[in-house]
Amino acid sequence: MKPRIEDYAVIGDEQTAALVGRDGSIDWLCLPRFDSAACFARLLGDEDNGHWRIAPKNAGTCTRRAYRPDTLVLDTEWDTDEGTLRVTDLMPQREHAPDVVRIVEGVSGRVTVRSTLRLRFDYGSIVPWMRRAQGHRVAVAGPDSVWLRAEPPVRTWGEDFSTHSEFTLAEGDRVAFVLTWHPSHEPRPPLIDPYEALSSSVTDWRHWTSLCRYTGPHRDAVVRSLITLKALTYSPTGGIVAAATSSLPEQLGGVRNWDYRYCWLRDSTLTLGALLAAGYHDEAEAWRDWLLRAVAGDPADLQIMYGVAGERRLAEVELPWLSGFAGSTPVRTGNGAVDQLQLDVYGEVLDSLFLARRSGLPARPHMWAIQRSLMEWLRSSWRQPDEGLWEVRGGRRQFVHSKVMVWVAADRAVRTLEEHPDLRGDMEGWRRLRDEVHQEVCEKGYDAERNTFTQYYGSRELDAALLLIPRVGFLPPDDPRVVGTVDSIRDELGHGGFVRRYDTGDSRIDGLPSGEGAFLACSFWLADALHMTGRTEEARELFERLLGLVNDVGLLAEEYDPVEGCHLGNFPQAFSHIALVNTALTLFGSDEAG
Repeated sequence: MKPRIEDYAVIGDEQTAALVGRDGSIDWLCLPRFDSAACFARLLGDEDNGHWRIAPKNAGTCTRRAYRPDTLVLDTEWDTDEGTLRVTDLMPQREHAPDVVRIVEGVSGRVTVRSTLRLRFDYGSIVPWMRRAQGHRVAVAGPDSVWLRAEPPVRTWGEDFSTHSEFTLAEGDRVAFVLTWHPSHEPRPPLIDPYEALSSSVTDWRHWTSLCRYTGPHRDAVVRSLITLKALTYSPTGGIVAAATSSLPEQLGGVRNWDYRYCWLRDSTLTLGALLAAGYHDEAEAWRDWLLRAVAGDPADLQIMYGVAGERRLAEVELPWLSGFAGSTPVRTGNGAVDQLQLDVYGEVLDSLFLARRSGLPARPHMWAIQRSLMEWLRSSWRQPDEGLWEVRGGRRQFVHSKVMVWVAADRAVRTLEEHPDLRGDMEGWRRLRDEVHQEVCEKGYDAERNTFTQYYGSRELDAALLLIPRVGFLPPDDPRVVGTVDSIRDELGHGGFVRRYDTGDSRIDGLPSGEGAFLACSFWLADALHMTGRTEEARELFERLLGLVNDVGLLAEEYDPVEGCHLGNFPQAFSHIALVNTALTLFGSDEAG
């Protein structure tokens, strides 16, 4: 039976991440970075595309599992006729190389355990050469080398090109496996002590979570979301990937399968706000600095996304040898949307840097020069149609949300000069731009007959991104046009009590076949908008329903299918967890954050 997306938990070392299923199998792992080729790709194919399962012999899914409180250390337990077994999975923060640590412990009785390691490099397409070296098993192919250090004896079986171990543990017995990657041309990195790594990982995570300033309701869910956001951070640069995976479908069996292992500018302000409000100024500063490095250069070349170190070339490629999650093809790496024009990202960048400056993050050399340069390009180019926030592939349009974010860019530039008169800039020119954009949006992007803003100029379609209008300050929450837009989106884009991004039934808009789930970030935005328009009880009811969608270890994907009752899209999704944190802060007050 094919697992569901919500069957997975995540472990990681802040440079990459692995997905662990309820059956004890690691089915996705890219080494050494989030965006590297996977050596376990069963998630998007089958067992022969690579996985590593440790579980009681002949057992299926686990009896229970949970993260150790306030950590990213996962305990998975099986109750069997022989007794109870626990597998503890973690990826300690690396000093030299990425390590996967799996500690197997007998809890009661005597349990026979089976480990099956099937390494397949380059997304399951390359079978490595396996050999013995220094008492370890070493898998090598091209640039990749993986060392397996195992306390139980292991043997390699030729017929399936896998490494197996079978052993029995009594109550109190425990053994450890360590999987370590390094470039094949370099010597083996220093060995780590798996038990010491477990202890230090628990200590480090609990110290980090103790810094969280949020003390309001549902703190556990907020902390788990912040841990997930931290796990999706590429610590060497501060970049935060949208998700740990590629090509998990937005519709089972469909083609909306994208690579999310990159950093999107659209997430920047909401991410920065969540980190600052929760008390994580170091992480916020690192994200702001990543943002500055990524956008440096010609403003006309601003991209909507970048690699974890700011890379710009993210060519989209299909992998035909992978059958896709639940048969959803094509499987893709890279993302062709990188070449799109999205005017809203200029607003996101200007808003993020305005928030960073106002929050007291130390300014960087040339930060204001970059902002001025972005504004000057926007002043001459803002009338262009674009692909919009949702990266549609059906052609450019005059998307209303994009124009609202142009207004945000001008507004934040003006307010920066008002608050910092020592800075130089064309305040009056930017004020005129702000007023002109505002007037045009209200004239061309608003349907007076239906009392709602629309997806693009002259259309009747709606867009859940318009829920952000009061949040960014384009109009006050009590403006009748805002209230009408919120009501229209709730009524017309509602899907099983949640919210879709837009109507995918018209393929002319996004150029793809129709069908996807409710978009979780948009559903959190609806809760925010309901609260801001005075309907706090409804907002809290929606927030409670959204919290009910987290899986058994507190994680969210990108979307949810209320008909089938399952998660959809890449996992875990930073956008969903950022929205959860921000909605908790919105509903329960900034005074709860410290």
